[in-house]
Amino acid sequence: MRNIIAITQVSLDGVMQAPGGPEEDPSKGFAFGGWAMSYMDESSGQVIGEIIGREFDMLLGRRTYEIFAGYWPHHGDNPIGKAFNKATKYVATHSLGHLDWKNSRRIGGDVVEALRRLKASEGPELHVWGSSELLQTLITADLIDVHRLWVFPVVLGKGKRLFESGVPPRALTLVKTHSTSTGVLINTYHPAGPVKIEAS
Repeated sequence: MRNIIAITQVSLDGVMQAPGGPEEDPSKGFAFGGWAMSYMDESSGQVIGEIIGREFDMLLGRRTYEIFAGYWPHHGDNPIGKAFNKATKYVATHSLGHLDWKNSRRIGGDVVEALRRLKASEGPELHVWGSSELLQTLITADLIDVHRLWVFPVVLGKGKRLFESGVPPRALTLVKTHSTSTGVLINTYHPAGPVKIEAS
């Protein structure tokens, strides 16, 4: 059994769209691409180093895959690039017929069933970076084992969100938290089942 770990950078109001750069994802007029970068510090780098320093494969949506595949194969001297290039990339897509980035495998058809089989297989943990639409599918199907949320002290007002309207109500348990010098909270949550409603 393989754990699926969602590693997501979000604003205080839950927006996860285009944290890395202006051209990353300007869809629907999003004008704040790159909002996370000024908050990265030495502590953030250490956490990323810990994440990529372990054995893992990647589970990506089409758009995130295309962004990563256009950048990381050309930056193999970067520790992140080296780790990403080495990992097997499982890509959930109905439109991409050919995947050029080495060690990439397409997941099509019934995506949820394919992801259940992948999760049940032998292998390292599966890291989900970005991939907002895929995350909605994973969350709805209760396939996420761990949320690693990087919560940044910024409010963006609009954009793609980690928990979009329509995902099932679920409780989460905070199991670890870390604060950086720039006020980023790096929180680790485990799913904790249905939301409990108690009478007053």
